[in-house]
Amino acid sequence: MKKIAILFSGTGTNLQYILEHLHAKEVEVVVALTNKADAGGIQFANEYNIPLEVIESASFDTRESFDAELVHALHYYKPDLTVLAGFMRILTPTFTEQIKAINLHPSLLPLHKGLMAIERSYDDENETGGVTVHWVSSELDGGQVILQKEIQKENKSFEEYELEVKGIEKVALAEGVMVALDNLD
Repeated sequence: MKKIAILFSGTGTNLQYILEHLHAKEVEVVVALTNKADAGGIQFANEYNIPLEVIESASFDTRESFDAELVHALHYYKPDLTVLAGFMRILTPTFTEQIKAINLHPSLLPLHKGLMAIERSYDDENETGGVTVHWVSSELDGGQVILQKEIQKENKSFEEYELEVKGIEKVALAEGVMVALDNLD
């Protein structure tokens, strides 16, 4: 069974989805790692008895020193793949050149890289928006696309659109994990 690490910063709903749908069935989640000691996702790691690492980014002087600590922790657990599931950090080559990782982004890349992607996607001239799962590279939201899921924007309020994006994120990420693992062989 392939091993994955999951990095998160917030509520952990994507972590929860992977634990419910993939863990112990398709993959083994060997560690959940967060950069926030108060991240909501910690409870999901605890519920599933997943080893948890809290490495607070604020404790480091540079992005590179934080990323070096992430790499050190991940090397200990030896995952086949690292999954960024709402991990709100821009990673440096210290991380990206050593760790095979995928990321979930709430827009149809290459559109709307970075923050506020759902809002910017909703406000653009396109009829559809959606989510992208992509390989992590040293370019922000610039790695090769693994898969995308589109949704229609027409006749939806922003709240309806955002809810639909957040709903398909979890499914896309779980599918992206399996496609990425298949491509590692």
